[in-house]
Formats: sequence, structure tokens, C-alpha cells
Amino acid sequence: MTNLPPSEPESSQKNSLGFDEFIAILVAFSTIGGILFWSMSRSHTGWDLNDLIIPPTPSPRVETYPASSGLEPNADAHLNTLPSPRDVTVVESGTTLSPTERATPPLVLPSAKVAPIKPSHRQTSFSLTDFESSIQSSPLPLVTPREKKSIIPPPIAFNDVPTDFWAGRFIDVLSSRGIIKGFPDYSFRPNQPVNRAEFATILQQAFDQKLAKYTMSFKDVSDQSWATSAIDQAIATGFLKGYPDQTFQPEQKISRVQVLVALVSGLNLQEPSDPLQVLSVYKDAQDIPEYATKKIATATANGLVVTYPDPNVLAPNQEATRAEVAVMIHQALVQTGRLKPIPSQNYTRLAN
Repeated sequence: MTNLPPSEPESSQKNSLGFDEFIAILVAFSTIGGILFWSMSRSHTGWDLNDLIIPPTPSPRVETYPASSGLEPNADAHLNTLPSPRDVTVVESGTTLSPTERATPPLVLPSAKVAPIKPSHRQTSFSLTDFESSIQSSPLPLVTPREKKSIIPPPIAFNDVPTDFWAGRFIDVLSSRGIIKGFPDYSFRPNQPVNRAEFATILQQAFDQKLAKYTMSFKDVSDQSWATSAIDQAIATGFLKGYPDQTFQPEQKISRVQVLVALVSGLNLQEPSDPLQVLSVYKDAQDIPEYATKKIATATANGLVVTYPDPNVLAPNQEATRAEVAVMIHQALVQTGRLKPIPSQNYTRLAN
């Protein structure tokens, strides 16, 4: 009996795949699935694998379309037909395109120069000219600034100064400038006499005098007096003088002649060449004190004298009322150019 070699065992059909074969099959299916997924997502969702390959650059880029893209060159066509970012394949210039990529026109990035995009009329730009034109054409009312207030406030309507009062306009001008003031009950008391302390205060307000560099001591004026600074000013500027006994007599009523002498002295007005001829205009020229003749003639020649009711009656020694002082102060300010003349029938006019 011949010994035959043992026959090869039959391969068992239950043997499992090897590791290498398993990996090969997995890679094959993954590749096929990835291709199918990419193809479907490209046609339906607009996803592009280039988004994963070419990251977006933060710097702005200018997009130039090739002639074969079918886009119109004007601005409106550019806005209407510009594809969305997900539908555009971005490639560098000079790159060879595959047949699939040629089906969808790509965006070509220029290598060096960047051509500016012509702005369309649909773009919104803000400028000063547009803003001003929009304001002018606005149908809504515009807010205007408040009108500037007058430097001079309106005059105070004193309850005892009627509109036809002979000195009313003079009082209004001075009260509106704060040169003279009324009383708490809204009265002016135009016929009330004025004392020397009150007159000194009016002078200080009228001529805006600076503080005196020196003071004079009067026996009857204390340092705590309400009129001390005004009296010092009147003395220092030459409007008023004290008495030889070193008194000022602040409570003494001031006369009309004293008011005119004070104004002429303080303003240094020019004396007329013939004082007596000037004084002849007054019916009561003989009542003028001798020391005051030249001063009264100077006041008359310079238009400081306004008397009521008769412009040719001076009544020099009569106590000056608040209305009369206001008129004479006004006329002194006219001489300095600070106020304009007011027409009145009560001016004392020189004889021709």
C-alpha cells in the first residue's frame, strides 16, 4: 500500500476578513460617501470645500468678474446679479480650472493692482452738504435760537409819573439804565427834594466813576454811612465840595443852582465868551448868586438847563426836585455823548 501525501485541508468559509482588508474597505466607503456628500451639498446647500481649504482673509478685496461670467458692467446689474458668498469659488489668478469649476464662474483675485469699485447711487453717504439740504427741505419747523435781549431793559412804569408828565421821558431813560431808582412802592416821587448825599449817589451812578484813590474826612459823614463812597467820589472828581468847617452836610437839600454848578465843574464845560449876555435870557437872572453866574451861563450855553413850566424862569435858589435833577443829569450825559437829546419845549434857549 502506497502512502499518499496528506491532502490540503479545505478552506473554511467562516474565516473573518483580515485587518488590512477591513481598513481598505472602510477607506473606500468613506471616499465614496465624501464624494457623494460633497456633490449633493454643492448643488443644494451651496457649501464649498474651498471654504475649508482657503480661509477668508480679513483685508477687504475687490472682486473683478471675467467677461464670460455674463454679469452686466453697470452698477445696477452688479447689485442684481452678484452671487452670494456661498455660491462663488474663489481662486487665485493664473490657476487652471477643472471642467466642473468652469461651470460656475469663479472670482479671480488680482495679483497686484486692486481696481476701485464704482459706488452706485443706491449706496448711502453722509456729507455736510446733504445734511444742510435735508434741513432746508424738511417740512418740520426748525427750532430757532432765542432772540437776544436788549442791553437796556424797558423803563419802570412808576405809578406816580403819568405819561404826559413834562419830565417823564427823561425819567424813563435814566431809570432804564439804573441811574435813578424808585421806591419799594413803585413810586418815583418826582416832586420830592433831593439832598446832597442823594445827589452824590446819583452822580456816581450816572458817570460810572471809579473808586476814589483818597478820601476826605468830614465831621458829619461817618465811615459806616450808606453814602460815604459816593461822597468821596463826588469830592475826588470835582463835582462837589465840602464846607470850610470840614462838613459836607449830607442831609441838606440841594438847590437848582448848586446842581448846575456841580455838573459844570465836574464836566469842565467851556465857558461862554459873554456870560452876562447868556444870563439875560432869564427873567429872574438877578436871583443867581454872584459866585455862580459864570457856571450858570456855562450850563445854559451847553443845554443843561430845562425848566418847568416856564423855560425862561430859572428859580436858582429853589430846592431841586427829583424830576428836575433827572432832567439836568440827562442833559449832562448828552454833552458827554452817552445819551441822545430828547425833544422838549422846556429847554432854555439862548436869545438870538
